[in-house]
Amino acid sequence: MKKIILIFGLGVIAVSSFGQLNDSLNYSFSIQQSIDFALQNQRDIKNAMIDQEIAKKKVNEIMGMGLPQINSSFDVKDFLEIPTSLIPAEIFGGPPGSFAAVKFGTTYQATAGLDASQLIFSGDYFLGLQASKVYVELSTTAIQRTHVEIAATVSKAYYTVLINEERMKLMDANIIRIKKAMDDTKILNDNGFVEKIDLDRLTVTHNNLLIEQEKVQRLLQLGAYLLKYQMGMDINATLKLSDKLADVKFDISKNVSGEKFDYAKRAEYNLFETQHKLASLDLKRNRFSYLPNAFAYGSLSGSAQRNTFSIFSTGYGWYPTALVGAKVTMPIFTGLQRSAKNQQAKLSLQKAENNIEFIKKSIDLELSSSMTILHNASASLENQKKNIALAEEVYRLSKLKYEQGVGSNIEMLTAETALKESQTNYFNALFDALVAKIDFDKANGNLK
Repeated sequence: MKKIILIFGLGVIAVSSFGQLNDSLNYSFSIQQSIDFALQNQRDIKNAMIDQEIAKKKVNEIMGMGLPQINSSFDVKDFLEIPTSLIPAEIFGGPPGSFAAVKFGTTYQATAGLDASQLIFSGDYFLGLQASKVYVELSTTAIQRTHVEIAATVSKAYYTVLINEERMKLMDANIIRIKKAMDDTKILNDNGFVEKIDLDRLTVTHNNLLIEQEKVQRLLQLGAYLLKYQMGMDINATLKLSDKLADVKFDISKNVSGEKFDYAKRAEYNLFETQHKLASLDLKRNRFSYLPNAFAYGSLSGSAQRNTFSIFSTGYGWYPTALVGAKVTMPIFTGLQRSAKNQQAKLSLQKAENNIEFIKKSIDLELSSSMTILHNASASLENQKKNIALAEEVYRLSKLKYEQGVGSNIEMLTAETALKESQTNYFNALFDALVAKIDFDKANGNLK
């Protein structure tokens, strides 16, 4: 009995844990929450943040070049053959002009040393440090640009799912409407009031709608998968969209002011600005290459010489050597290399300036075109809304005439086809308007 209770208890715990696991994969997000989730989990933003950390570590690396550099060394040699030196034999009473071969040194020699150096002045170092900090700015701007791209991509995927959900609702309503007309026609046919061909036409229309419903359902599922993928979410998670298409506003006037556009709101412009800073620093670096470099250094070492391998024996001594010094180097003539590098840096700076002017004009064009596209798309959407209302009214009247025996089955099916076409046109116009709105917000720097 105790075993049964224990097994039952474990089963309850397992089911409870499984339920908690499932709850952790159930989400209900607005479009902004979806963007925020993507900014925490999407691969591109993670990599951009890693690049920023790499840039910061690069600054630390370059700063370290200006700090004291200390190195240690230890070298031990075993001379299998002691080097031979030639000295004048006359020293030992030999004939003048002759040499005697002698060997100096011991079989084992060891040297231990400690070297230190400190940079005092270097134009390359100071400008390189500034450039590395600008490189951090560049990586930060890249993150901002990635934010904007992710926000735009997630927004489009989010709206695509909402549109497909609305399409599915209308598709269900169309099927119910045609199914009722088909059932009513069957009754009329059974009583001999209409021909069987009228029923067959409605049956074909009903079957086609069922096939189209399956397609929309698959598109809805695919759109949901794509949205979760763009967000960096587990594809098996359950995601419910809390925003409604009816809440989306296409009012351009609220987003447009008479003031001159601030280009700094666009990440692309900031990228070119940062590249201009780097080009300017590169030009300064080449000009500073004419300045001298100065550094101080010191060395402390000791050597030991033995005929036996007793390097660390206390009975023998080590012979120390110590020194300090300073060195200044200054280029005098480098084969006109510095002049060529300066000219290259000047041209690179001109190129960076041209790029800034180009991005300004590109942003101006994008602002103008996105406004025009959004205005046209919103106007087209309003017209399509009116067309749906008209098509619904035409279908209602055609169905009423058919039921009263003063209209034809073909007239009612033609009205049904026109209604379905107007619905398709409406959803296409809605998608175009939503994409135009996202592109408009992106052009105005409103996507973050």
